[in-house]
Amino acid sequence: MELVEALLGGRRGRRLLLEFALESEAILLTGQAEHPLHGGLFYASYREDVARGEAVSLFGPGAEEGRKIIVTAEDVAELLAATGLVPVTAALLRTVLARSVDTARYWQPPEGADVIAASAPVRKELVRVAGHLAASGLAVWWMRTAATGEQWRVQWEQEDAPDWWAPSGEPAATVLDAWHQALEQEERRAGIERPADPAANYGGEWWSMPPAKLLHSTGTFEDGSPVGLWCVEDGFGWERAKTRRVEVPEAVRIFEITQAADWAQLCHDHPMEVTAQKRHDWYRTTGRVGAWVMPDFSQLARGYDGVHLTVAAYLGLAGEAIEVGAERASVIAGWNPDETHWFSDEVALRGEETAWVCADANSGEGTWSRVAE
Repeated sequence: MELVEALLGGRRGRRLLLEFALESEAILLTGQAEHPLHGGLFYASYREDVARGEAVSLFGPGAEEGRKIIVTAEDVAELLAATGLVPVTAALLRTVLARSVDTARYWQPPEGADVIAASAPVRKELVRVAGHLAASGLAVWWMRTAATGEQWRVQWEQEDAPDWWAPSGEPAATVLDAWHQALEQEERRAGIERPADPAANYGGEWWSMPPAKLLHSTGTFEDGSPVGLWCVEDGFGWERAKTRRVEVPEAVRIFEITQAADWAQLCHDHPMEVTAQKRHDWYRTTGRVGAWVMPDFSQLARGYDGVHLTVAAYLGLAGEAIEVGAERASVIAGWNPDETHWFSDEVALRGEETAWVCADANSGEGTWSRVAE
């Protein structure tokens, strides 16, 4: 998948482009009260959310007048066209990538800002932003494979960090077998207990990544900080973490997800039926009605030591309905960009842990830094 194609083709990529334009406006208009693109997108997104019945509201001084303001996608496109773009930096790319990842929610319809970004007039203007990022050369690594560079595990230190997210330390085959059985049981149960109407008010486990109790890792940004520190879907605002290097054997076999055809192949070659348990969530996020499958990673593990999702593929595919043959489809959901899930016990942790703290974690603009020894 080419970088520009990924950025324009998926909701996470388009949101990243929109965030870059918004950040450019904020930098260029520092100290000025009016930020036209930010204001226009706010009102356009608000109206989209209200139109689909979301529980959003304006309050405070000026709220009554604000509810009367109408900003269309065409208006946002004009504002976007008039917005200057600042030079691309590695730090700025990291910021907008993290923002896009944090706003991913695949148990509900796309947010208003994602709907606006997908509209034809705005998407046309985002072509300029995508070209600007691609021309910088600083986003080339978004297409790198898991075998390129270092790999790091992130372990959250908060008391409220979920147990299911952390690797269990059990043999990978044991984890995969238990995961496979649990999914099969849930599919049988959901087939009995849940309605076939995809629009019914039901939900469940909407994600489609391998079991989180497996060892999983990411590469690093230019400054050496692990991608997994910064980029977490629908983040919890955690402020402390420890990272540790993952040693990957030279002969490791990794299935690389770089385009839709790769995910479709996984689902075709190793299908796991999940229609009953995921149809309601995946219908809400994609609007598609039909049969759903996801990869059976317990089968993939017989021929591979891990599976990796590139950043570019994440931006172009996450949350989208990916066709698997003529009658079935699937969704990449719950993955983080540049994430590898390991099936082999030969892939192991090495070296000392590094402690990290995040300043302003709950603001959505948290900055991670190493804890001094």
